[in-house]
Amino acid sequence: MGETIIDLLRHGEPQGGKKYRGYSVDDPLSEKGWSQMWDAVGDYDAWDCIVSSPMLRCKAFAEQLNSKLKIPYFIEGDLEEVGFGDWEGKSPDQVQKENQAEYYSFFLDPVHNRPNNAEDLDVFSDRVVTAYQKVLDDYEGKHCLLIAHAGVIRAIMAYVLDAPVSSMYRIKVNNAGITRIRYDFKGAMLEFHQAPL
Repeated sequence: MGETIIDLLRHGEPQGGKKYRGYSVDDPLSEKGWSQMWDAVGDYDAWDCIVSSPMLRCKAFAEQLNSKLKIPYFIEGDLEEVGFGDWEGKSPDQVQKENQAEYYSFFLDPVHNRPNNAEDLDVFSDRVVTAYQKVLDDYEGKHCLLIAHAGVIRAIMAYVLDAPVSSMYRIKVNNAGITRIRYDFKGAMLEFHQAPL
């Protein structure tokens, strides 16, 4: 059985700086964000395919990289970021200022203390894992780059490590950070989790 390698790449910094962006806030990459992405991939060209979230901060770079590498490229709708409900478009500082208790409760128990109108975390995890498993099935034995969001990468890492969904926010995923997961006859191995500063 051949190896399957999945590289998870978080998008770079979006325009507007740090704020909660789920699937209803679709800011494009900033100039810095573009630089972060190109710096992250460098001259690497060993991928067999690119799979991207449909959101601008992922898709625009995926399209540019595809133009350079000329490899199969696909959009996967279920790789959209988790919906943050009433927190969408707000900075962490703004959320804390408006309701510090709600903010703290979220991080202490993100499954049961969702922002108002936010996507259920278990539902989010299920849709991401289903999409991820489809990539694994469709590209068995290949090396794929999956361009997505911090929440998506956290959900995949929790799944790979057999960790509860409630632990997702204990994983830091910086802009343009790359995580590699390698599959062989022994199963999945988290090979590295690189977080550019």
